[in-house]
Parts: sequence; structure tokens; C-alpha cells
Amino acid sequence: MLYGSGMRLMEAVRLRVKDMDFARSEILVRDGKGMKDRVTLLPARLAQPLKRHLDCVKALHERDLAEGFGEVYLPFALARKYPNAAKEWGWQYVFPAPGRSVDPRSGVKRRHHMDEKRVQRAFKAAVRETGIVKPATPHTLRHCFATHLLESGQDIRTVQELLGHADVKTTMIYTHVLNRGGLGVLSPLDRP
Repeated sequence: MLYGSGMRLMEAVRLRVKDMDFARSEILVRDGKGMKDRVTLLPARLAQPLKRHLDCVKALHERDLAEGFGEVYLPFALARKYPNAAKEWGWQYVFPAPGRSVDPRSGVKRRHHMDEKRVQRAFKAAVRETGIVKPATPHTLRHCFATHLLESGQDIRTVQELLGHADVKTTMIYTHVLNRGGLGVLSPLDRP
């Protein structure tokens, strides 16, 4: 999901069901870095696995509701404006925590989103298991997303929008891969 959409780890774990649009193959990233919203890709290859995952999440949510819970944290004043929204399916996290916990802000027991540290630990273990020696974190997948889009000929402005960069200069760091060699120069020995 991180590689296929270019989302940051926290954007992914905070993703709400209502912000995934399978018909348009889009994800609405809310309150990304800089408190900005943006649209990014929902990879077609992930559509069916995500739908199956959401079936399990919905069953968990229905079980929480039946047990008198099922409420999630709502940002800003939305909880006051829409008092029942916190229990609605659309507001639930796509990647919920395995258990309920007491929200320190409100004292309410609810299911939060998955802890990002779980993903980081699993990623670290996977990198070690595969024998990759270069440093890699979940954020590396975001870099790969941008790099591979540029390598495949995507416009840098499109990549900038997908990543949510305010300035194209930030996105320009990924263009180094389009060059060859340390200085972007081919050795005469390597010329066709």
C-alpha cells in the first residue's frame, strides 16, 4: 500500500474507509504533512485484497458496536458537529488496532488505528530476512514510488501532486535516478 500509493506511514495507518474510492482508484489523503489534503493512487492490484480486508474490518466494527463500542476518534470539531459519525462505518480506520484502548484526550475507550511501530518493526524484520544490506524503512517505499514513476516517464508535476509536495524542488530530488553515473555522464566505454 505504501509503495503503490506513495503515502507516508502515518497517512496510511490513519486512513479512513470513506477516503478510499475503488471506482476511481483513488485515495484521499487527509491532513497529510502540512495539514494538507491530496489525492493519490489506489493501485488496482490492491483493490480485491483491500476489499477482503475491509470485510474483516467491518465484521470487527460490527462486533465492537454490538459490545457497546465501535467509536473512533474524529478530528477537530467534527465530533460535536456530527455526534453519531464516530460510530459510522465510513469513519472507521482501514487499518485498526487489534484491541481497544482508552483515548488519553477524552478518556473514551475506543479502537484506534494500528500503531505505526508495528509496521516499522515488521518492515525491519522483512528487510533483515531478505538479506538487504542497505538501510530501508517504510518511508523508503515512498521514495521508490516517486523514483519508479519518474523512471517510467511520468511528469514531475504529477509526481509532485501525488506526493503532496508544495514545491517542485522537493520532488526534484528524485530526478537523480534519471541520470547515469555519479555525475550523470556515461563512460566512453559504456556508449553504444
